[in-house]
Amino acid sequence: MNTITILGSGRVGSGLATALRRAGHDVAVPDRSPGAAADAARAAQIVINATPGAGSLERLGALQEELRDTILVDVSNATVDGPDGLPAGLLYPGSSLAEQLQQALPETRVVKTLNTMLFSVMTAPATLTQPPTAFLSGNDPEAKLTVAGLLTGIGWNPQWITDLGGIETAQASEAAILFVPHVIRSTGLAPFAISIAR
Repeated sequence: MNTITILGSGRVGSGLATALRRAGHDVAVPDRSPGAAADAARAAQIVINATPGAGSLERLGALQEELRDTILVDVSNATVDGPDGLPAGLLYPGSSLAEQLQQALPETRVVKTLNTMLFSVMTAPATLTQPPTAFLSGNDPEAKLTVAGLLTGIGWNPQWITDLGGIETAQASEAAILFVPHVIRSTGLAPFAISIAR
């Protein structure tokens, strides 16, 4: 069992909280007040960033002390949205939200994952007709192993998890968000994920 704090209480955060509690973890989802987030982050072994990506760096950067030596699982995408509210570009072209977080939080072990799929697939990967892929990016091998264990506990087959390498590889997975508006316009909000076929 891990003590986990999830920052963000929308569809992504609440879905992960339910799945992780079902898997036996102690999960806290604090309200949006800075004090509540800081207290919950300080008490956690693992913090999951499920906040809207455009504001994640500012919000988490203020928690440098609370996140020291903590695993930070970043599942968000930082995008510039178009008039229809769907992603139209990357907020950090040539970089990634995960890299920006790692730079701002040098003593935190950042791991990027679960950002290449519709939110419902994060906690129910087996519902798709083809196996999806959960990518891992991060500089700390032990932290990635811990995150992979969390994923298997909520339904991810270990064979569906691919370690891409260091945090710089998050540039690739975050760029996949640019597929999303086109897929949604083409097929609607049916569950989907980026997958590596082998």
